[in-house]
Amino acid sequence: MPSYALNEHYEKFIQKQLESGRYNNASEVVRAGLRMLEDYEDAREKWLNEEIPSRYEELKRDPSKGVPFETSRARFEAKHKSDLAKAK
Repeated sequence: MPSYALNEHYEKFIQKQLESGRYNNASEVVRAGLRMLEDYEDAREKWLNEEIPSRYEELKRDPSKGVPFETSRARFEAKHKSDLAKAK
């Protein structure tokens, strides 16, 4: 069976998970993390291959559903400022 080296950050994280009592050993922690990564990657692939193309086709059929760039940028800037304020 292969072995993998982890940096101190992840070693501490695994130790913290073990101390919580939720996991019995480091392998369980790593498997849980890999399951989450696999779920994330599956969802990302679905988004890229199914959702984005269907939204693009929908936008081509009805351009009025689009959001102007300036509006999108203003929304992102407002969210960023809000996030920064919450972090303080």
